[in-house]
Formats: sequence, structure tokens, C-alpha cells
Amino acid sequence: MSGHTHAHAHGHGHAHGLVDPEITRSRDGLRVVAASLAILLATALAQAVVYAATGSVALLADLTHNFGDALTAFPLGAAFLLRSRRAELWAGGFVVLAIFVSACVAGAESVFRLADPRDLDHLLALAAAGLVGFAGNELAARVRLRGGARLGSAALIADGRHARTDGLVSLGVVAGAGAVAVGFPLGDPLVGLAITVIILRVTWQSIRTIRDAASE
Repeated sequence: MSGHTHAHAHGHGHAHGLVDPEITRSRDGLRVVAASLAILLATALAQAVVYAATGSVALLADLTHNFGDALTAFPLGAAFLLRSRRAELWAGGFVVLAIFVSACVAGAESVFRLADPRDLDHLLALAAAGLVGFAGNELAARVRLRGGARLGSAALIADGRHARTDGLVSLGVVAGAGAVAVGFPLGDPLVGLAITVIILRVTWQSIRTIRDAASE
């Protein structure tokens, strides 16, 4: 009986040792990605409700970017599921592409609104949506940056830095609402253009992060 117990204990210990660091890393990475996905989707959905009521292009730029950032969780999650660092780098490339596309959408809508300015309603709700964007992105950034540092994931770190910058960008929505409130309707599309420039800068920073990780 004791021999059986000893054999079972030894076998169990050996099997436990086979749960190598890559499997643990994969599970941890998936938890980080899932948490950030939930945070950013909730943020973007809340902002979408306000956009439907206000039509703010600054808010559109912000929420489009937040949706795109949330969707990058899927390739990142797939990379961790495959337990492939190369796949993580490809996922990082997808992150960069999503950032760039959101910048194009934000820029185009802002230019159109500059040419055809419109009055905005529900300015308090618009400002609140900007604050929601800041809070959601900051929380997602902390989750991703801590997870990326713990797991040594360049893609997560790039995404975390991106989300942190997005939080500051969201405050631009608040500034745009304030500008409109004091009688400057072009403040909204101008903030949209400023957000576009910031997003493009983040794109370049993310490209450099992924490139450096690929060269290691």
C-alpha cells in the first residue's frame, strides 16, 4: 500500500513537473488578454451609446480606436494559445495595423467635419464619455503592461503602452466638449485631428517595439 502511495506521489510529482513554464505562460497570457478585452469592450460600448446621441467625431475617433484595440486581443490570445513567441510578434504586427487603420478613420472623419461643422448636443454626456475612455484605457494599460513585463511579451507591452496613450487621448474628448460649450464648434473635429496625430505616433512607437523584439 505504501509502495503504491509512494509510486503515485512520485508519478504525480513528475507529471506536475511536466507543466512547463510555456504552458503556465500561455494560461497567464490568456487571462491578461481576456481581462483587457472585457475592459476595452465595455469602454467602447459605453462610448458608442453617447456617440449615437452626440455625433462627436472626437468621440468617434476615440471609440473606434478602443474597439480596434479591444479586437487585437484575439490574435494576441491565439498567439498565447499556440505558445509561440513568433506568433506573438505577428500578433504585435496586427496590433500596429489596427492602430494605423483607426488613425485613418479618425483623420478622415475629422477632415469631413471640419468641412461641414455641426452643433453638438449632450455635452455633459460627451465629456463623461471621454472620462470613461480615460479610465478604461488606463485600467487596460495596467493589466497589459504588468502582464507583458511578467511574461516577457513585447506584443503585450506594445499594446499596454498604446492603451495608456489612448487614456490621455480620451481626455481630448473632454476638451472638445468644452470647446463646443464655449461656442467653438470646430473644437470637436480639431480634437479629432489631434487624436489622429497621436495615434500615428503610437503606431510608430509600436513598430519600433515589435522590431526590437524580433531582432533579439
